[in-house]
Amino acid sequence: MFLRRPRALAAWLAGAAAAGRAGARGGGLLALLANQCRFVTGLRVRRAQQIAQLYGRLYSETSRRVLLGRLWRRLRGRPGHASALMAALAGAFVWDEERIQEEELQRSIDEMKRLEEMSHVFQRSGVERHPSEPKSQTEGNEDLGGKEQPWEMVMDKKHFKLWRRPITGTHLYQYRVFGTYTDVTPRQFFNVQLDTEYRKKWDALVIKLEVIERDVVSGSEVLHWVTHFPYPMYSRDYVYVRRYSVDQENNVMVLVSRAVEHPSVPESPEFVRVRSYESQMVIRPHKSFDENGFDYLLTYSDNPQTVFPRYCVSWMVSSGMPDFLEKLHMATLKAKNMEIKVKDYISSKPLETGSEAKATTPSSERKNEGSCGPARIEYA
Repeated sequence: MFLRRPRALAAWLAGAAAAGRAGARGGGLLALLANQCRFVTGLRVRRAQQIAQLYGRLYSETSRRVLLGRLWRRLRGRPGHASALMAALAGAFVWDEERIQEEELQRSIDEMKRLEEMSHVFQRSGVERHPSEPKSQTEGNEDLGGKEQPWEMVMDKKHFKLWRRPITGTHLYQYRVFGTYTDVTPRQFFNVQLDTEYRKKWDALVIKLEVIERDVVSGSEVLHWVTHFPYPMYSRDYVYVRRYSVDQENNVMVLVSRAVEHPSVPESPEFVRVRSYESQMVIRPHKSFDENGFDYLLTYSDNPQTVFPRYCVSWMVSSGMPDFLEKLHMATLKAKNMEIKVKDYISSKPLETGSEAKATTPSSERKNEGSCGPARIEYA
């Protein structure tokens, strides 16, 4: 209310000060207190107005409501939530709340292990069924109260299988791909996915793809991705955080991504912002990271905010995902044949963690372009 009526507030403060001066004959302490209150309150009101004007220029009214509403709901009831909210208002990204945690990486790896174990059981029993088909997927979901839907086969090829299942409470599907490649190495396939500069060359749909900020504590990165959508739809843009992990001891690699809000990337009228997006890729080498042959598990979901019916969206994703994976495969073959250099993220040194480590700011990100946190990147 004060922000909307600054003149009324100023008049009230002036009246309080005048009353204090009138009573000064009875005691100077009251006048001093009134002046101090006017000074402090005036500073706070001006500061609030400046913040409101700044965000009024950067964000539309809808974007401000969405950003602050989500942040407040997430932080409400937690210690220090007021300071985190003020950090967001000041234009800072709250890494403590948004970074991808170890538990998220481990859940994806555990799912891959569960599918592998089921696959071995089926192979020993002579049953020709992939472990992530509907019947086997009901196992391990008891902790979800049976709310998850069974997987439905969409595409079944020799080295590529695609399933989908409805996301409860929405008109959307979650998709799962299990595939195998034998002509490229896991290292090459993994690096091609992470290299944003190379992605701009092999993926013609990319309009923009850049790292906005990095977190030195976990190695998580925030990226802004703008991509073409089929005509006549508007292009979509994604702001998401991603984190990867390479476990050489257990011979597995994982890459997890999900949508976030970032104050440096306000919503643009040129694109449709996709606010619901998740992706998990797990790669299991057949032998080692540098020998041909591996299995991969990709789990994916997003809300492209189209007006088309569910079956239309499902058809676009079901047909588009194999095409994307084939382009990714061909790009990996080019990297393997040394037609283009790709950064080697696996050879980078582990990120150093510590209580004193702080998130990298966007300005320092530009200074450290081409590096992943403090790790040195080699070329493969």
